Amino acid sequence: MTATIFHRIYQPLRRGLPGQLSSGLRSVATAFLTPFYFSIQSGHFLSSLQRAAVTKKMKALPWYTYPCIDFVRFQDFADCAILEFGGGQSTLFWAARARTVTTFEGDEQWFDRLKRKIPQNVSLTLVAMETPDRTAAEIRTALGPPADRKFDVVVIDGLFRSEMIPIAVDHLSGRGMIICDDSEGYGIYEGLAGSGFMRVDFHGHQPGVLLPHCTSIYFSPGCQFTNNTSRIHTVHEEDG
Repeated sequence: MTATIFHRIYQPLRRGLPGQLSSGLRSVATAFLTPFYFSIQSGHFLSSLQRAAVTKKMKALPWYTYPCIDFVRFQDFADCAILEFGGGQSTLFWAARARTVTTFEGDEQWFDRLKRKIPQNVSLTLVAMETPDRTAAEIRTALGPPADRKFDVVVIDGLFRSEMIPIAVDHLSGRGMIICDDSEGYGIYEGLAGSGFMRVDFHGHQPGVLLPHCTSIYFSPGCQFTNNTSRIHTVHEEDG
């Protein structure tokens, strides 16, 4: 169990104060300090000021809910191919962990900003956003036949999200998973209902966002990221 600076301050106070007073002090301190501690430790505070998803050490984070971030950040993606529909801080996050990242972005200004930051293992493509059908057709053409190109992780976090679902399913490898951010909307549930995938929902806050949302992961029984062979990490640990 991690001992924070608040625990270290409280210990001598507990020994020096009557039990009821020290217990009351702890309760009040916990009520007020917990949100502050979460915001600092998770990077939510800095993300709010920077208007970008970052850790407390200014490393890039995806704009998923924190429980989902904690799930993926300790997985081993070193030999994995990632496909993203919608780029951003998540592109940099995946680029630092995966073998390749293929990202499609529909905002030209954001595309230009992101292009200056990406490393060599990222393929970034600008697609038109005039109609969902045109966007989907451009992406299918760029990816080629599904049988020839599979991805271990497919992220639906932008573009016309419901129209990206069939492409995600077609290009997902048997050992992979689909990550759907803001899955409480955008037709995600309806689009994947009856697909045969299992689903885990990660509810919670996102970097720099006031209200809680949901990030969902869809996977098949062969998914390599849902086994129980890796040890259980704590959220205080750094993953490099």
